[in-house]
Amino acid sequence: MQRVTRDDVTKAIGPVDEVTIAKIIGTGATADELAEAQAWIVNDEPLMNDGRPLASGRVRELIDILAEFESSEDEDGKAGSPTDGQI
Repeated sequence: MQRVTRDDVTKAIGPVDEVTIAKIIGTGATADELAEAQAWIVNDEPLMNDGRPLASGRVRELIDILAEFESSEDEDGKAGSPTDGQI
């Protein structure tokens, strides 16, 4: 299996900063492992209910990176938007 490339990362998760791309590529993961990490991020319950063991190794690293990326993206989106209908 081939290691994930910059193109694989941007196709899988969309526009992302260079640091996050470098972190993902630096794990040495494959495109299949990136897809598995995304599946865990989206909804881990079906995977656990299917009897799959918790993610480990490179997939676990990818989950941590993706979760960090998503949380920073959420913070950026909240910073400039009004809350509770207040302007």
